[in-house]
Amino acid sequence: MPNIVWIWLAALVIFLILELMTPTLIFGCFVVGSLVAGLYGYFSPESYYVQIGLFIAVSVILIPLTRTLAKKITKEPPSKSNVDALIGKVGLVTKAIDPDLGGQVKIEGEVWGALANEAIGPNDKVTVISVQGTRLLVQKKI
Repeated sequence: MPNIVWIWLAALVIFLILELMTPTLIFGCFVVGSLVAGLYGYFSPESYYVQIGLFIAVSVILIPLTRTLAKKITKEPPSKSNVDALIGKVGLVTKAIDPDLGGQVKIEGEVWGALANEAIGPNDKVTVISVQGTRLLVQKKI
């Protein structure tokens, strides 16, 4: 087996390892390009420029094709639902919030128990930071 084939096989293995470490499918194109160039190099070991050209051509052709494939097989992250959807929303304090006792906040027409690290008066706007059980952790909107 010609030495150039071993070089293409080494490139194939390196690109395969990189592909397994990243979820992009970009290095997968280089794996296939290395395979095609290595097969051509096996039958025509002296034509280095043709092998490099094949590697580049196959890789460049496969990149846009794998982009469409990647978009089809990857899923969008699920949208937030229930109480998780409240994080980041702005609400109105209906009952003053005490750092020790808590208070109440109205968000999207619903009244929730609220906690805060500072005292917040009624009719102040707050932003939901997180959900702790049945209460919302809020901070005063600046």
